[in-house]
Parts: sequence; structure tokens; C-alpha cells
Amino acid sequence: MDARQVALLTLCACERQGGWSDGVLKKQLAQAGLDSRDAALATQLCFGVVQNRILLDFYISKFSNIPIKRMESKVIQALRLALYQMLFLTRIPHSAAVNSAVELTRESCKNPRAAGMVNGILRALERNLDQLPLIDQGDPVTYLSTLYSHPAWLVELWLKQLGREETAALLAANNSAPPITAQVNTCRISTPALLARLSEQGVDAQLHPWLPDCLILRDTGSIEALDSFKQGLFHIQDAASRIAVAAAGVKPGMRVLDACAAPGGKSFSLSLDMENSGEIISCDLHPHKKKLIQAGAERLGFSVITPLTADAGQFRPEWQDGFDLVVADVPCSGLGVIRKKPDIRYKAPEPLADLPEVQLRILQNVANYVRPGGALLYSTCTLLERENKAVVTQFLADNPRFCLEAFTLPEPIGTAEEGMVTLWPHRHNTDGFFFAKLRRQA
Repeated sequence: MDARQVALLTLCACERQGGWSDGVLKKQLAQAGLDSRDAALATQLCFGVVQNRILLDFYISKFSNIPIKRMESKVIQALRLALYQMLFLTRIPHSAAVNSAVELTRESCKNPRAAGMVNGILRALERNLDQLPLIDQGDPVTYLSTLYSHPAWLVELWLKQLGREETAALLAANNSAPPITAQVNTCRISTPALLARLSEQGVDAQLHPWLPDCLILRDTGSIEALDSFKQGLFHIQDAASRIAVAAAGVKPGMRVLDACAAPGGKSFSLSLDMENSGEIISCDLHPHKKKLIQAGAERLGFSVITPLTADAGQFRPEWQDGFDLVVADVPCSGLGVIRKKPDIRYKAPEPLADLPEVQLRILQNVANYVRPGGALLYSTCTLLERENKAVVTQFLADNPRFCLEAFTLPEPIGTAEEGMVTLWPHRHNTDGFFFAKLRRQA
């Protein structure tokens, strides 16, 4: 099995089962046993098609007599894969992209005419790559939605919030590859020493441009296979999530509750800021995720973390007024991590409407656990204001004993006088992320 076959099977499985492409791809790669180079190509093909699906379908529809909705899944995925290679991957000859798509169709489709149809459509596209049909720019929603393959409802929302130029920049950033950010485990090794260690292992590691004790990694291969990772010298965490923990301002010896902790990144960063001294209760609703947190804490050597299975929305009287800091990284629409999970953009918007109610319920509940004078950190990995500032505003209206507290972080963030910050992929090269720091009156 080669990279294109793995990509085709992944895309078809995601469409059929409704799974996330990153998870499905991981399973397919494990079964196929591809080397690192082919695995990287399969990943690029799979993510590239998902990131550009609306645009690819726009062009395919202009050269096909059969509507895309009537095509067999493997046919349309083979077409998308080939066209993506022709439009975006300059190192792959167009003929190779076309021939492989035709062969994939012939091997996987029962209809004997399917391969000929795929060949005809792709040859026509190949001949017209320099003069493809133009996207109508009259309607900015339709134009940006098609060009950057984001659903119209999401484009319309961001246009109202950001304007046309910045919305285009955000959509383009969502279709880019995110940096791999590593947090140095300063309880075990210094940043310069880890840089030297990674260099010896052939990893290109550079200091993060504005986040202390964080590195940007390239040419890693399998991160889990690196000796430095196995020895717990770092953990992978996006800069946005790490800087949110920094805003909390924890100190050694504190008692902290991480109410929605899995897979554990914030708990690990809290452990670092607390110098592995104090207590962190790390909770998640799902029992199997408790094991993930435990495994990560053991690898990193953090003895302060106690993983628990708990529902952040259900009150536990034994925790009343019991913590110096409570972190509520609540379930959200995830629309800030489209770079990492490109298929999130295609979520139906209707089920997302109830999320602010769920988020507010969790926030109201875990606020009970903050001691007088303690802090509450609310965060999401989305860019929708109704899940961010609107939730915090409603919480404050209902809970006058809490108020927002200003904090100062490294540039380009600086001082957040309002006590709230939104990080944007196109502005900060981080996940899209929101966090707010609240202080309970003593």
C-alpha cells in the first residue's frame, strides 16, 4: 500500500463514518506500515484535500458532466487527490497525479467506466490549469468560502467580526501547517541543554520567538520515538495553551484544580510553573483519558498531579472553596484549531448553538471550588465570541463575587487590562484561543 492509497482510504472512511481525519489517518498509517517519507506524503495529501475540498469541488464540477453528489465516494476522492497534487504540490508531475488517480479508481471501484471518467475529467483539468474558471468575487462570502474552503456561515461570521482583509488572512492561516511547539521540562533539563540534545538527534529545534522555555521543532520524524521525549524532557503544547497557563500566575505549593484536563498539557505546564510542588487535581469525564494524563505525568516526572474521572458540571461538596486556582478549559466548537483538525470547519453549525449553555454551566459549577481570594481561569480553543467573551460576561453578571483581573504576558500579547485575551492563527501563529482570568473577592 502506498501513500495515495492510504490517503484515499482515509478520506473515504472519514466520509463514510464521520470520523476525524487525523485519527483515521493514524490508524491507516499504522496498518500500512509506510516509511516516514511516504507517511508524510499521505498526511499531506489527506490534510490538503480536506483543507481545500470546496475549492477542489468547484473546479471538478466545471469539468464533469456528472454532479459530484452522484459520484461514488472513491471516485470523487480520487479526483480531489489528483487535483490537489496538480494545484498545490509542485514536485509531483501532473501525469503521475493523473495516472495514480486512474489506477486507484480502477482498483477500488466496481463500475468499469469509473476509471475512464476520472481520466477524462483530470486530463481536461490538466489542459486548463493555466486558465481555470474564475470564482465570482461579487459576493465576498461565496468568494472567500470557495477560495479557502470554509463554510459560508463561518466566513460570514468572521467577516462581520474582522472585515474582509483580515478574514482572508485568518482563512489562509487555517489552511497552513501549524508549528510544532515543545515546552521544555525545566524540572529536568535546561533549555540550552535540550537544544543541544535534540540537535544530536537530528531534530531542527529553535527557540520560540516570544515564549520562554519553548521550542519550535522541525524534522522530528516520530516525536514519540525520540529519546528526549521518552525521557520526559519536553511535552508538546501549542503556545496559546501554554501562555494561558502563564496568565494564571500559579506558584509553588498551591492547590489547583484542572477541571477539564485531558490530554493533560495544561496540568503539565502548571506543574512546571509550580516547580512540581503543591497539588494538582486533573479531571476528565472519560476514564480512558485519566490514563493518558497519568502516563504523561509519569513520563515527565510530575508527582504533584492526581488524575481523576469527574464531571466538571456536577458539584462535589468536598471541593467547596478548596483551591487556589481552578482551570476550566471547557468543551467548545474547536474552531480555533482548524489548522490541526481541518475537518472541524465542516461541522454543522446547529449543534454548536447549545455550547455556551454547557460552558456557562461548567463555569458556574467550578467557581464554587475557588477559595476566597483565589483565581479562576476560563479558556476555549474557539474564536466564536458567543463561547468566549459572552460566556464570561454572563458569568460575571450572575456572580458578583468574581471580577476580571489584568495580567501581563510576553509580547506580542503584552498587558491584558480587560483580563481577557483572544489569540489568532494569523496574528500570533498559534491556535485560535481565548482565555480570561477572574479573581474571587477575599
